[in-house]
Amino acid sequence: MEAIAEGIGRLFTDPDADKARDFFRKKSRKLESKLMSVKEAVEKYIHDGDYLAIGGFGANRIPTAVCHELLRQGRKNMGFAGHTSTHDFQILCAGKVFNRCDIAYIIGLEARGLSPNARRYMESGEVEVTEWTNYSLAVRLKAAASGVSFYPARNMMGTDTFHYSGSKVITCPFTGANYVVHPALFPDVSAIHVHEADIYGNCRIKGITIADLDLARASKRLIITCERLITTDDIRKDPSCTVIPYYLVDAVCEVPYGSYPGNMYGEYFSDEPHIREWLKAETDPEEFKKFLDKNIYNCRDHFDYLRANGGMEKMWELRHKELMVLNNKR
Repeated sequence: MEAIAEGIGRLFTDPDADKARDFFRKKSRKLESKLMSVKEAVEKYIHDGDYLAIGGFGANRIPTAVCHELLRQGRKNMGFAGHTSTHDFQILCAGKVFNRCDIAYIIGLEARGLSPNARRYMESGEVEVTEWTNYSLAVRLKAAASGVSFYPARNMMGTDTFHYSGSKVITCPFTGANYVVHPALFPDVSAIHVHEADIYGNCRIKGITIADLDLARASKRLIITCERLITTDDIRKDPSCTVIPYYLVDAVCEVPYGSYPGNMYGEYFSDEPHIREWLKAETDPEEFKKFLDKNIYNCRDHFDYLRANGGMEKMWELRHKELMVLNNKR
């Protein structure tokens, strides 16, 4: 089947589903504890040059602790899936963690405005980019999760986004209609923050999941951070709540308030003043270096970061705000 049109963007990952299947076939399915610290998980499973994807949606349910640890450990030359990414992208740009990026939604922090530092980095010429849409990246993950090398869709055709993407247009062998085909995306490693998990990696998520269920199945290595650990007996009492099964997971890290300063549905609201503090600090590169020292490099872990920004008093304030918002919706 020949392509009748194709984008000029470079693929940063291999879409070959058979090669990915060879990798997954050798992945352990033992029911064994994967509990470790975020520091240990990043040391063991995330390497310079890897292609990284981050779960969550916008500032909702992001694995902030993993993003901070990538900066502390000085990861460089990575690829990144810029899919519905906001504060996580802002953090990674601060450390220049990646030098190639599949872009769909980046730089913007939704209604909060644009990240000045992320914009400087993306305009510096240091990052190679290929363009997509949020839906296209979701389709690419769906293809990988399904074990095929591409998935057809109807979007992007006739647009500049298609021209700068890595997709192709083919003619359907059944109907003669044209479809864009998006190549499978198999990240080397991903990090997803969830509400609950057991020590083996069985995970529960409340609220919106976006593409995270496909991301978990597409990723060669998967780090889970969770708000709290629960027992496997609790998991087995209602298995229908398990949306990410243990055999996809490589590391489990318990990190309460792990999405902070982002929000966590049903748990806590986002810290909007602190996110504005990030944006303001970024306008002055010298002040931003001091800001990063205080909030990341001089912090041992996520707990230090929480203490530096109000500690449990602030967390309870955000928790009460989230519960008030949810109650007012009824």
